[in-house]
Amino acid sequence: MSSVPEMSTENNGKWLDAHYDPVANLYTFSSCIALADLHGDGENKLVVGDLGTGSSNMKLKVYRGTGLMSENMLLDLPTGLVSFLMDQHEPRTPAIAVASGPYIYVYKNLRPYFKFTLPPLEVNALEQDVWNQAREDMIDLLSLKEMLDDIRDKADVPLSVRSLRFLVLDPQEMETFVNLYKEQPIRRQTVITCIGTLKKNMADEDAVSCLVIGTESKDIYILDPEAFTVLSKMSLPSAPTQMDVTGQFDVEFRITVACRNGNIYVLRRESPKPKYCIELSSHPVGLVRIGKNVVVGCSQETLQGFTQKGKKLWTVCLPAPVTAMSVMDLPTRGFQAVLVGLANSEVHLYRDKNLISTIKTPDVVTSICFGRYGREDGTLIMTTKGGGLIVKILKRTAVFDDRDSAPGPPLAQSIRLNVPKKTKLYVDQTMRERENSVAMHRAFQMDLSRLRLAAARSYVKALESSLPPMSSSLSEPLRMNAVVQGLGPSFKLTLNIQNTAACCPVMNLAISFLYDESLYSMRTAFFKIPLLVPGVNYPIDTFVECLSDKGISDMIKVFVLREGKSAPLLTAHINMPVSEGLALN
Repeated sequence: MSSVPEMSTENNGKWLDAHYDPVANLYTFSSCIALADLHGDGENKLVVGDLGTGSSNMKLKVYRGTGLMSENMLLDLPTGLVSFLMDQHEPRTPAIAVASGPYIYVYKNLRPYFKFTLPPLEVNALEQDVWNQAREDMIDLLSLKEMLDDIRDKADVPLSVRSLRFLVLDPQEMETFVNLYKEQPIRRQTVITCIGTLKKNMADEDAVSCLVIGTESKDIYILDPEAFTVLSKMSLPSAPTQMDVTGQFDVEFRITVACRNGNIYVLRRESPKPKYCIELSSHPVGLVRIGKNVVVGCSQETLQGFTQKGKKLWTVCLPAPVTAMSVMDLPTRGFQAVLVGLANSEVHLYRDKNLISTIKTPDVVTSICFGRYGREDGTLIMTTKGGGLIVKILKRTAVFDDRDSAPGPPLAQSIRLNVPKKTKLYVDQTMRERENSVAMHRAFQMDLSRLRLAAARSYVKALESSLPPMSSSLSEPLRMNAVVQGLGPSFKLTLNIQNTAACCPVMNLAISFLYDESLYSMRTAFFKIPLLVPGVNYPIDTFVECLSDKGISDMIKVFVLREGKSAPLLTAHINMPVSEGLALN
């Protein structure tokens, strides 16, 4: 594969820029792109269902290396494209199936091989009767419109496209339309919304595969790869938009389907209706399978992981809306991850919920495909919103760390704890709690109320006696703590007083001590405090003499007073230590 000079994009040294064509005129999505060995020569080609302008110029394009190898015109917009082996004939070359409207076009050796048409749907009996009357000229045009309008509002079976088109016509166009179509039989045809492949009876890479298609009529069809007959039909509550298929049709399989109602359903063998349902908070825009888990990209800029049974495992918030998703599978390294294209021109690589790599792109990516291209196994192919084609090759020396490169909690936080098995004591306690739940709840509430009452009473008492270490006054916000030093009989008492106000100083304060005069004596039991500047700690020292030699101690109360007020601003109770000096004497 030829290469071009490296683009000025940040790919952190793990990818080689093999090719970039900003004017390739490729407009497609991930569902319409595939890699396949079309000629059995061991060299994979890139097959793209090009949407063209949306109304014309739709083509099936095949790239080899960096050049366009061939192209075929498509009659309608492609909704999906897959490569599959449809028989055991040699050489083992895969066919290409392109879903477009109600048809599947099968190409073999890049030539049209077979065209499959979806089975027609049931026609409303009342609608059929109304058109029969119109064919016999038994009713006029206005009556025909009124009757069809009434059927559309009340009938369980939807109207056909013919009737719906008739209802939106202007009155002067109705007669021409009826005369043109009234002799033709009514047909109600659905269209294909998504397509996938399912191995028939073997899990080998070169095994024969069945086609799995989802339709607008809320049905899933599994087609035989040779006769193209319907092997199985399953129903869904809503129209499918994306699907992922795993397993074998003759053994066991799972079809995970994202539907238009915002839910994901899991279908299994011999189950005509969904087995599991995953309800999402927003509509899914991407769906891939990693091992036994399902990873879903949502429209609310999140990436979510689920088990096969619908249990949510993790959620990752993304920096921008999701535009494309694909699986990065390297069997030789045993490595699987999810490639997520974002609207901010970045492609993020996630392993579980850990972001392990980020690729900058020159434009918003609309489709992603990873696999073997040419003879290179680790090739990443992307198309952009402007029609460009980007090809990158994973370096053989590239190593992806399991740790998350995005900021957030550590990886160890997501590791599940080894919870021990339930013991008999645990089960007995659980049964006791179930049987006496009401009484236990009432006892808990009673104890909680008593605790709250005791705390409230203690708080009120402390406020009334000014016991808290900080004053409750807004005009004199003070903080005080006391330190006693010494062994006795002389103790040094240090009071640390601080003004906690923002800018206002405090003045005209005094300190008074209250103590048992038979046990202690103080040189100064009352003195004034200098002006207190906000934020400065003022240490105030005094000395206490213990008078008793009986080895007892008592409490000294400290009051911070303000002139003209009878209630103290702060109160501190100091538990004096026993005088060890007298005991030694």
